This record gives sequence, C-alpha cells and structure tokens, in this order.
Amino acid sequence: MNPPDSFTDYYEVLEVSPNAHVDTIERVHRILAQRYHPDNTETGDAQKFALVLQAFRVLGNPATRAQFDVQHQQKTALKWRIFDAKEAVGGAQSEKEIRFGILGVLYTQRRNNPVWPTVSPRDMESLLGIPRERLDFSYWYLKERGLLIRGDDGSCAITADGVEYLDNNGLDERMRKLMAAPASGDGSR
Repeated sequence: MNPPDSFTDYYEVLEVSPNAHVDTIERVHRILAQRYHPDNTETGDAQKFALVLQAFRVLGNPATRAQFDVQHQQKTALKWRIFDAKEAVGGAQSEKEIRFGILGVLYTQRRNNPVWPTVSPRDMESLLGIPRERLDFSYWYLKERGLLIRGDDGSCAITADGVEYLDNNGLDERMRKLMAAPASGDGSR
C-alpha cells in the first residue's frame, strides 16, 4: 500500500493516542469506517476507507501493533529531531541550541495537540537525544523567563511568551521543516 520508504502513522489515521486501549481503537474504527464507506453518499471516500481498514488491521492485532509501535517510535523521534545532539557538546552556544530545541518541541506539541500540550521529561530526552541531566539547566532558565511551565510531574508546556520568543528570534531551517511536517503519514487529516 505504501512505497518502501514511506510511513503512515496509523494512530493519526484513526485519530487515537498511541496509548489507546484496543476497545477504543475498535470503536473509532467502526465510526470512521461508517463515515468513509464508499456506499455513504454524503461522506464516502474509498481511499480513506481503505486506509482506516489498514490502520485497524495493524493496530487491532496485538502482534502487528507491537511491531508497528517499534517503527512508530523510531519515526516519531526522527520527525521531532531538531538538531544533532552530537553537535551540542557544551558551552553557551550549545545551551542556547538546547533551549531552542526544547521550545521547538513544546511549540510543535502545542500546535499538534492543543488539548494536551505537555511533553514529559522522558519524551523530551528521547526526542532531543539529550540526557535529562543536560536539560535541567535549560528547563530552569526557560521557566524563570516565563517561556515554559512545568507540572508537578515534570512535564512541560510552552507559554504564550515562549511562542512570542520563537516568533521574535526567528526559526532556523530545521525548525521550519519540523513545523511544516504533516501530522499524518499521508499528508491529510
């Protein structure tokens, strides 16, 4: 169905979280299948219907879902990768890049999921490829400046001042590419 190098995010296709219970996946599948079924004269769409069926075949089966989750985690990390962690080895410029990376991830998370705009420390570490200990200084600085907020569990979200900071300080090319990336694997929503 997909070219060898393409990746379709079946969680996005079904509009569910990667943490969704199988019952939720089944329920959403039934709703979307009914909506996109080619016999539905108002909202029928054969391509979307086929994509919904394929997503359910993968995510509705525990074995294929486990295989997909490995691939999904790898692709998600690449999609969010803002800079090469190997280049961010130390010094003031490195710290600035890390702060920009944190804000970029939080900005993208808020844009993609305004209802749940936070990113956990573990996810931030994974997405940026930087150990949590190296992120602590940047978290402190960004919080003190009012550019992010932190929850009791350590998760972070960008503030309006953080968005304005990114707007005023320009977005480098890697950041623009990240934000231009489509939310789903097929480029539609």
